[in-house]
Amino acid sequence: MIGLGGGIIVVPVLTFFGFPPTLAASNSLFAAFSNSIASTFSYSRQKRIEYSLGLKLGLLSIPGTILGAYISSDVAPSIFKVLFGLVLVSSAVYIFLRKKIETREKTLTKQMIVFAIGASFFAGIISSFFGIGGGIIFVPLMVVGMGMTMKKAAPTSQFILLFASLSGVIVHSLLGHPDFMHSGLLAAGAFVGGLVGARLSLDIKERYLQILVSSIIILAAIKLFFDSASENLFLFVKLLHI
Repeated sequence: MIGLGGGIIVVPVLTFFGFPPTLAASNSLFAAFSNSIASTFSYSRQKRIEYSLGLKLGLLSIPGTILGAYISSDVAPSIFKVLFGLVLVSSAVYIFLRKKIETREKTLTKQMIVFAIGASFFAGIISSFFGIGGGIIFVPLMVVGMGMTMKKAAPTSQFILLFASLSGVIVHSLLGHPDFMHSGLLAAGAFVGGLVGARLSLDIKERYLQILVSSIIILAAIKLFFDSASENLFLFVKLLHI
């Protein structure tokens, strides 16, 4: 519905259940890929996807997803929780303010093209590292930087996530990160959610959705920050005893 992918919900939940960061991120990417398939199918029928732009940004994100998958192999759980908490806070701010993001018809300059290439690469890293898809980068980029309407930016973001999530899934799988049974269950639920979300995006009262999702995300971020601080404190106390 908002073009961010479901990882901002899935990854914190998996983390709270004790999944290590790499497993949570790689499993979540299966859900993001499944969700993007269903959403893209629905949005294409509504004729709300800018395919040319989406294809270019999607392909540009692939190198970043490869790098992100490799980096995720070595991240400490406490560091991952802090970083993901910051991503969640950013997501909440975006969701709450997205109606206020200005949309104007803009001419693509060379500087913006270069910026879009860099942003796509960075979004690919975020997508694969955190398992969230990268929509938090792509949607503001298309709306603020390129003058696209929000009605088309969120659907186009889901189309882009087809490429970002699929490449991330492939690399994570080659590295042996995901649990395929859990991934399959997440993907099944995300597929149905993608179909429903795309349909609801046409007529839901967005303000209620903003408040609900932002509140959930902020609570999840606080929990991640608390867990990370607790883990670091435990390690500190353990070192003092040694």
